[in-house]
Amino acid sequence: MSRRSLLGILLFVLVYSPNLPAQTPQVTAIRAGKLFDPKLDHLLTKQVVLIEGERITQTGSADSVQIPSGAQVIDLSQATVLPGLIDAHTHIFVAGQDTLEFITPHSDEFSRTTREYRTLVAAANIRADLLAGFTTLRDLGNHGNMYADVDLRNAVNEGLIVGPRMQVATRGIASTDEAMRGSPELTLPADYQPVDTPEEARRAVREQFHFGANVIKIRATASRYHFDQDGHFSDTPLLSLETIKAIVEEAHARRLKVSCHAFGGEGLTRCVEAGVDTIEHAIELPDATLQKMIEKGIYMVPTIYHYHLAFYTVPDRKATGGKNSLAVMRDESFRRAISRGLKIGFGTGVGPFPHGTQTKEFEYMVKDGMTPLQALRSATSVNAEMMGWQDRIGSIEKGKFADIVAVAGDPLADVTELGRVKFVMKGGQVVKNEFK
Repeated sequence: MSRRSLLGILLFVLVYSPNLPAQTPQVTAIRAGKLFDPKLDHLLTKQVVLIEGERITQTGSADSVQIPSGAQVIDLSQATVLPGLIDAHTHIFVAGQDTLEFITPHSDEFSRTTREYRTLVAAANIRADLLAGFTTLRDLGNHGNMYADVDLRNAVNEGLIVGPRMQVATRGIASTDEAMRGSPELTLPADYQPVDTPEEARRAVREQFHFGANVIKIRATASRYHFDQDGHFSDTPLLSLETIKAIVEEAHARRLKVSCHAFGGEGLTRCVEAGVDTIEHAIELPDATLQKMIEKGIYMVPTIYHYHLAFYTVPDRKATGGKNSLAVMRDESFRRAISRGLKIGFGTGVGPFPHGTQTKEFEYMVKDGMTPLQALRSATSVNAEMMGWQDRIGSIEKGKFADIVAVAGDPLADVTELGRVKFVMKGGQVVKNEFK
C-alpha cells in the first residue's frame, strides 16, 4: 500500500468514524482519620473525600458519603489529611544552602552554565518542593533566566514533567543599578528587568504579561541594606513612587497582582502608597505603615526563617556589635503584625536554602506568635485568596483540585508535623505515599 493511500485511510477514519464514548474518570476515595478544614478551629474525624479525575466531587463524614463500587480507596485513616500546602515566595532557579557565600546566582554561574541546564535544576527544585507537600508555588523572579519559568510552568500544566501548580513572575522589575550584575566588561543576564522611568516600567509590565507572567514582582529596596554601629537600620529605595504607581496601574489593568520586595524605609512606604497587592518581607514595619496595609488590604509575606540564616545573621551581628539584625527586626514586626490583624501569607524565600526544606518556616511563625492553626491557614486558604485562586485550591472542597497532603500526627498540636509530609496528591495523582 502506498504512503498516500495509507494517509487517505487514516484521514477517513479520523473524519468519519463514529464518536466513541468518553472514558469515565477513575473515582478515588480517601478515608481520612482526621481532616483539616481552614474554616474550622479543630480537625474533623472519620471523613471521606471522593475524587474524579483531578477534582474533588464530594466530602463528608464516613457515615454520610457512599464510596462507589469499583472506586480506588486510599486508606489514610491513621493520618491527618490537609489541603496541599502553598509557598507564596519561592525562587526555583536558585539552589542554595545556608552559607555566607551564596544567596543568588553569581556571575560565574552564568558563564559556566546554560539556561537549559539551569531550567533542569529548577525542574528538580520544584519536584523537591512538591514532595515536601507544596502543591502550589508563587515564584517571584527567576534571576536572569528570561521566560524559562513560563516554559517550566507550562510543561507542568501540560503533564510533561511533575511539579506543583505555579504562578510565575518571570524577570521581575528593578532599577538599573540593582538589576545589573558582574563586570561591565561582560554581558550577563540581568538579575531583574531594569527600569528607571514610569514609561519604561509600563513597557516592562506589558512585555512580561505578553510572555506569560502571572504576577509582577518589583524590587523596591536595595539588596545592600545597612546597619550602623548603634544598630540603626537603613535601606535604599530603588523606584520612584510614580514608577511604582505605573507598574501597579498597568498590572491591575491586565488582572495581574503586584508583589513588592521591600525591607523597609521609603521603598516600603512607596509600595504601600501605590497600592501593591503583597509586600514581601516588610522587616522594618512602623505602625503607621502597618495600619495603611490593613486599610488597603495588602498582605505581608514575612519569610522569617530566611533571615535567620547565617548569610544574614553573621554580618548583621558583626556590623552592629550584636545590637541588631534583620532576624531580630523580623521577629518583632511579625509579632506586631499578628496582634494588629494584618493579613499574612505563607512564603519562605526558598532558593538560597535548599528546596524541599521550607516547612521550617512554620516553626518560626509559631515561635514568633502565631498559633499552629493560623500558620496552617496562611499556607492554605489565606494564600489561595492572596493569589486569587481561592476557587481552585486552599481547602478540600467539592469542585476544587484534588491537591491533598497527609501527615501522621496532629499539626495543630505540633506544627513540626508539617515537616514530615508522608502523602502527596496533586490533581488526583498520587506522587508520594509512605502510608502503604
